[in-house]
Amino acid sequence: MDPWISVIHQCFNFMSKKITDLYAREILDSRGNPTVEVVVEVGEQKASAKVPSGASTGRYEALELRDGDASRYGGKGVLRAVENVNNVIKQALTGFEVEKLAQIDQRMITLDGTENKSRLGANAILGVSLACARAASQVNNQPLYKFIRDYYKLKIKDWPLPVPLSNVINGGLHADSNLDIQEFWVIPQGPDSFKEKIRAVSEIFHQLGKVLEGKGYDTDIGSEGGYAPDLQYTSEAWEIILEAVKKAGYEPGQDIFLGVDAGSSTFYNSASKKYTINLDKKILSAEELSVYYQEWLAKFPFLAFEDPFAEDDWEGWVNFKNQVLSINDRLLIIGDDLFTTNVKRLELGIEKNAANSILIKPNQIGTLTETINCIELARARQYKIAVSHRSGETEDTFIADLAVAAGAEYIKAGAPSRSERVAKYNRLMEIEEELRTKD
Repeated sequence: MDPWISVIHQCFNFMSKKITDLYAREILDSRGNPTVEVVVEVGEQKASAKVPSGASTGRYEALELRDGDASRYGGKGVLRAVENVNNVIKQALTGFEVEKLAQIDQRMITLDGTENKSRLGANAILGVSLACARAASQVNNQPLYKFIRDYYKLKIKDWPLPVPLSNVINGGLHADSNLDIQEFWVIPQGPDSFKEKIRAVSEIFHQLGKVLEGKGYDTDIGSEGGYAPDLQYTSEAWEIILEAVKKAGYEPGQDIFLGVDAGSSTFYNSASKKYTINLDKKILSAEELSVYYQEWLAKFPFLAFEDPFAEDDWEGWVNFKNQVLSINDRLLIIGDDLFTTNVKRLELGIEKNAANSILIKPNQIGTLTETINCIELARARQYKIAVSHRSGETEDTFIADLAVAAGAEYIKAGAPSRSERVAKYNRLMEIEEELRTKD
C-alpha cells in the first residue's frame, strides 16, 4: 500500500473515532487469580482496562463469570468471559463510535439480557466499558477524569480530590488472621492536599508496623496491603492504630480519624439472625451488635462505618443509623453489600433511610454508565460517595480518575503497601499536580 494512502486511512480512523477492534485476554489479579483485561483499538490508538475481583461479595452484585473448570486455576479461569468479548461483544461493537459510552453500555446490557449480567459476565462487560471510556479520552486528547465528567455532564464545582479511607489492618476475608471485622481504616483530615494526606497515611502505616512488632505481633500483610495480626480482642486494633498515629506525630480526632468496614454479612447467620464475633466470644442480635459498635464510637474518634449489618438486615441498619446519628451526626454510615452500586438497591435504602453514604465499585454493577447513574442518584439525595477498589486488584488506576471525575468525597484503595494499591494513590498525586499546573 502506498504510504500516503496508509496515512490517509489512519487519519480517517482517528477522525471517525470508531472502534476498529477489541479483544480480551486472561491475566492475573493481585491474589494470583485470573481476571479479564480488555483492549480497545480506535485506528492506531489502543486503550486497555483490567477488571478487579472481590473476595467479600454481596449477593446482589452482578455476576463475575468464571469457567468452573477444576483443571485450570481451581475453576476460577475466565476464558468464557474472554471468549464473550472476543466474539459476541466484538461483533456487536466494531464500528461503534467509541465516544458513545452510554449506547455502548446499553448495547452490551441488551446483548446479555439478564438481570445480573450472567450470560456474558459482568467482568467481560465492565472490561469493555472501561476500556472504551479510556479510549474515548485518548482520542479526545483529554485526561480520563476530565472526559468522564464532560461526557456524563456531571455538575460538580472545581476538582476536589478524595480523602483516602486507608485499610491499615486487614481482617475477615481479607486476611488469614483471627479478626472477624474486615477492615480497620485511618482517615486523614488535616492537610488540604492529597499528597500530604497520603504522606500521613504512609507515615502512620510504617509506625503501625513498628508498634505491632514491638508487641510481638505478626507484620505480614493481607489482601489489601494492611497488616494482618492475630490480636487478643477486636478493639485492640483501634488502640494499636491510635498509638501509631501518635508516634507518627498526628493528633487522633483532629488530624486523623478512624473508620471500619465490618463486612458483617460474612459473620451473620441468616437462620438465627445472629452475628458471631469469635475473637470476642460474642453471639449478638442486631440490637446487641449496635450496642457493641456504640462502645467503639464512644471510645475512639470514628468518622466512618461501612456495612455494620448484613445486606438484608434492613431493620438493623435503620435502628443503628437512628441511634448513632443522634450521638455523632458527622458519622458516615456507608452501604456496600447493602447497595452494590445498584440504583434499585440504593432507591430502597433511601426509602428506608438506612444509610447516608455509599461505596461505589464499578464491577458490582458492570458498566461505567450504570456506575455513574448510581453516583448521581446518591449525590441528589445528599449521600457521601466513596469510590472503591476490590481485594483482588490490578495495577489499573481507573477508579482514581473516576473518583476525581465524580467529585467523590472519599476513595478506598487499601494500605500504602503493594503496588496495585499504591498505583491508585500515585495516580491521584499525578492528577493533583496536573490540576495545580492548570490553575
